[in-house]
Amino acid sequence: MRPYETMVIFDAGADEASVNGVLDRALGALKAKGGVPGRVERWGRRTFAYEVQHKREGYYVIIEITSEPPAVADMERVFVLADEVLRHKVMRLPDKVAGRRIEAAAAAKEG
Repeated sequence: MRPYETMVIFDAGADEASVNGVLDRALGALKAKGGVPGRVERWGRRTFAYEVQHKREGYYVIIEITSEPPAVADMERVFVLADEVLRHKVMRLPDKVAGRRIEAAAAAKEG
C-alpha cells in the first residue's frame, strides 16, 4: 500500500450536497478496490491566481489515502467524469513524509 494525497478543486457554484456526493462516490470507488481513505480537509472557497474554465473561485478539498495504484485510478475516474470538478491532482507521498505524518498524528492523540 502506498500513501497518496489528492487535491480536488470543485466549482465554487456547486452546492454542498453535490460536492459531498462526488466525494462519496470517489471514496466508495477507492474502498471497493481495497484503498483506505484517511483525513479529508475542506479548505473551502479560494480565489484562483488565474481563470480556470472561466471561473475565478474554487472549492478546495484535500484527501489523504493509502492504496494501490488501480484503486487510485478508479477514484480519479470519478473525478474526471464529475461536472462539479474543475481540477484534481493525485500525488504519491514519499514514505518519509507519510511516516512523519502518521507519527505526528499518533503523538497528537496521546498528548
